[in-house]
Amino acid sequence: WREGYSAMALAECWERADGFPAEFQALFATAVDPGLREVELLLAFPEYTVSLPGGRRASQNDLFVLGRAQDGSLVTIMVEGKMAVPFGERLQDRKVYASEGKLTRLKYLWEVLGLPAEPPGHIRYQLLHRTASAVCEARRFNARTALMVVHSFSPERAWFEDYQAFLDLFGVKGEANRLVELGQLVGVQLYAGWVEGQSEAVTPKT
Repeated sequence: WREGYSAMALAECWERADGFPAEFQALFATAVDPGLREVELLLAFPEYTVSLPGGRRASQNDLFVLGRAQDGSLVTIMVEGKMAVPFGERLQDRKVYASEGKLTRLKYLWEVLGLPAEPPGHIRYQLLHRTASAVCEARRFNARTALMVVHSFSPERAWFEDYQAFLDLFGVKGEANRLVELGQLVGVQLYAGWVEGQSEAVTPKT
């Protein structure tokens, strides 16, 4: 929790905003679905945990937002702050000496996301469970729409290629500052986005 890292940058950016930060409002405006072009922020919870089968720990998300679309339906949004630290392990590394619990969770994640087969080893584990968390909470809150959004504070757009590789699993191209549809998952419409934010906490003070 210090300047120059995503946790403080994310907190500073969202605390300063009146509702959604401007970059999120711009992201919503790119939605193909007109009902998502304006979303009202209802509640926001930092360090939000979602219990998932397998493993010993819940999925810990940087920020969970419950919003309301223009048609009145609920929207769940899992926000992952990103700067210098990567999206956790690659699947090929996580599976080395993996316990039965970890393997159970991995299988659950790609089933929740509607993936037809096990994702390739270069995919980052963190993107899988952040996105699955958005879907799980959409079902819990009876929301029709779920979003996983990377809120990047990296001037070099670090780790963007990992985001693109993840979206390749759904047959779509990942673009910065654009909301993309990943598919329909048992009553939940799933989207992903990458936004580039500004924060006074990005650059350490001297």
